[in-house]
Amino acid sequence: MQIPGHIDPVPVPRAITPREDGRADLMGLSRDQIRAELEEKGLEPKQAKLRAKQLFHWLYHRGETDFEKMTDLAKPMRGWMAERFVVGRPQVVEAQVSSDGTRKWLLRSDDGQDYEMVFIPDADRGTLCVSSQVGCTLNCRFCHTGTMRLVRNLTPGEIVGQVMLARDALGEWPKGNMAASADEDEADDAPQYSTDGRMLTNIVMMGMGEPLYNFDNVRDALKVVMDGDGLSLSKRRITLSTSGVIPMMERAGEEIGVNLAVSLHAVTKEVRDEIVPINKKYGIEDLLAACAAYPGANNARRITFEYVMLKDKNDSDEDARELVRLIRKYRLPAKVNLIPFNPWPGAPYECSTPERIRRFSDIIFEAGISAPVRTPRGRDIAAACGQLKTQAQKLSRAELDRMVEEKQAALG
Repeated sequence: MQIPGHIDPVPVPRAITPREDGRADLMGLSRDQIRAELEEKGLEPKQAKLRAKQLFHWLYHRGETDFEKMTDLAKPMRGWMAERFVVGRPQVVEAQVSSDGTRKWLLRSDDGQDYEMVFIPDADRGTLCVSSQVGCTLNCRFCHTGTMRLVRNLTPGEIVGQVMLARDALGEWPKGNMAASADEDEADDAPQYSTDGRMLTNIVMMGMGEPLYNFDNVRDALKVVMDGDGLSLSKRRITLSTSGVIPMMERAGEEIGVNLAVSLHAVTKEVRDEIVPINKKYGIEDLLAACAAYPGANNARRITFEYVMLKDKNDSDEDARELVRLIRKYRLPAKVNLIPFNPWPGAPYECSTPERIRRFSDIIFEAGISAPVRTPRGRDIAAACGQLKTQAQKLSRAELDRMVEEKQAALG
């Protein structure tokens, strides 16, 4: 079924831009993939397995990008690595900081595509909002990102690279140096270092794009992020948000196993068809049944329903009561995040009044279901929920290139 105004996604291959120096980028690769790359470049299997273990630790646990600083590798091996590989990061076009501490980065890939990520600090946690696609295909009417065209999927390296870049910016890699050793027999010795408390504690796949329309790359990236020998972020601290791609939800639970958030935003077919057009393909009742079947969902790991508050559209007492009825009907372990609508130029909706939002929340709370109101963050830099749309669509390519050149010059 074709949704009016909606383009069903097709695989969007990455436009590979070969490096002029011929080296391969290791960012986003798993241990096994790194081992395969090393074997392809000439290392014998046993040696490749050992070096892959070391590289994985340096890349994802230590955040190192310079092979010369990987001090448990013999010097000749460091030079051999540097000749054949690089450890990349997304290119930062612009970094902004909101008055409330929220940070937003405009990033650029090797093939010249632009996307954004956002870090939201709180008293007890720090959440990184990660993008999965350049643009989006869902056309949700309240979402600024939905007005962009889909360019392509982000690769595992570009997804993991967002986490790495945030850790770079926050200074959160382990401190201290590993003792250099030219003795190959000491390569497995455990490094000694001290760690500091980290600001980046949570990840939400809620940036640009629909994660379940880039399932394989998102899955592979999150497996790297969750690996205990690397970034080691618990699956309980990662949330994947979907607008309701039902065929991929069960696979997400089984193959990734992170928390699930569903962009619901309405409780009737008529309204959800309007504001979340994918509802014309995957309706509310089927979506909620898929939520009930989501692997691992229970009272300790509730499904989050995201609900943007739109004035006179989805914010009545009747809407709140219907939401309660639906959650009870499907016996869902759920909480509801109420999101005051974040305006953007040309938006067709207004935000519900604070009084209306409070009343909506009270009705859900009185039914025994958690319904906190999300405090808008980063509005002054267009980093709030639903506001992400890369400045690449507003600035000329020459202006963006100039910004990059100026940043590189400032860094020396």
